[in-house]
Amino acid sequence: QVQLVESGGGLVQAGGSQRLSCAASGRISRLNAMGWYRQVPGKQRDVVASITSGGSTNYADSVKGRFTISRDNAKNTVYLQMNSLKSEDTGVYFCTADIITSAAYAMRYWGTGTLVTVSS
Repeated sequence: QVQLVESGGGLVQAGGSQRLSCAASGRISRLNAMGWYRQVPGKQRDVVASITSGGSTNYADSVKGRFTISRDNAKNTVYLQMNSLKSEDTGVYFCTADIITSAAYAMRYWGTGTLVTVSS
């Protein structure tokens, strides 16, 4: 019923920039925190950045100072601006959203992921 669709992934050169977008659609009563996770082969999926409904942000140490997460509540969309990209930023990026539909609590929804490849 709820879908998250990521876009903006692709191939980018080391030192360059890329912006990811994720739009939530469906039966959404309230959209709480949103975020981005990253997964590389042989590794677990780890949080990269998150943002609350009020705009408070948190970042993984590895991306602090380089990545910026933001959201547009009118569009139910979260963004991840990635600057000064490094090879180690390569991975599949997954969008998340904590959404209340008809229940009194939020459930976490996941996008299907978008691949970001940083070449060097």
